Amino acid sequence: MSERIKISKIDSDTLKLLRIPFSFFLMPVFFLALSQVPEVNWTNAILCFFILHLFIYPSSNGYNSYMDQDVTSIGGLEHPPKPTKKLFYTSIIFDVMGLSLSLFINIQFFIYVALYIIASRAYSFKGIRLKKFAIAGFLTVVFFQGAFTFWMVYSAISNYAIALDNILLMALIGCSFLIGGIYPLTQVYQHDADSLSGDFTISYKLGINGTFIFSAIMFVIANFFFYFYFDGIDKIKHFIYLQLFLFPVIVYFLIWFYKVIKNKNQASFKNMMNMNFIAATAMNVCFILLLILNITG
Repeated sequence: MSERIKISKIDSDTLKLLRIPFSFFLMPVFFLALSQVPEVNWTNAILCFFILHLFIYPSSNGYNSYMDQDVTSIGGLEHPPKPTKKLFYTSIIFDVMGLSLSLFINIQFFIYVALYIIASRAYSFKGIRLKKFAIAGFLTVVFFQGAFTFWMVYSAISNYAIALDNILLMALIGCSFLIGGIYPLTQVYQHDADSLSGDFTISYKLGINGTFIFSAIMFVIANFFFYFYFDGIDKIKHFIYLQLFLFPVIVYFLIWFYKVIKNKNQASFKNMMNMNFIAATAMNVCFILLLILNITG
């Protein structure tokens, strides 16, 4: 009986460390790509959604947790359980499942998913560990979670072959700068833990106040690229909708930054998760609205 309980507990801990609910915070890029495809293949779109959010992203979370052996708060888990070898094997199984399902879309999507997995492993794997290099780690995340993911989804769910033109490129770059604004904020509460493990992240290098200033600059640049994109496709009204949904995100960001200036302890896990939740919710709703507007014409 005690052995069964122990195994059950390991299963529960493994599931927690996959952090499947954390995929909610990565959904905006998917929904933005979905909302911009001229003619959606809905079968591929649904399959792509499940591949990324139920298999590939959780696998990346699990592998990262196993490599890091975190004892402090991580995205989505304030008190993470201890990672075990079972988490490592589970992440491999999830990768295999995601890759296998991606073949039902097309071989190009399979290759893109494989490249995403390789980049994710290079970010965490101790033999390479891009995470410990501020610039390399930052560029890897903002490219693969931003522009690369947008194009991976966009090209996979379109009903016909598409080409990357200058206007669409604006959307890809905007996505990367948007991730570039959010990503450093996810590290702002864990500078001490990162330094102890030798991971000198972009946020660690910038410092707490510097992280907020840097993120603000990234958000502004992202907005410029989205303006050029929506203006280029003659849908400037959609850009205005984006600004309306960004408003609560900006308000919370400024309030949080003000609190941090007054007290560095406000750069906390709780406040970071609040920022992530507000930003992800606002962007998900915004891009789903744009999708509906595009469908209804």
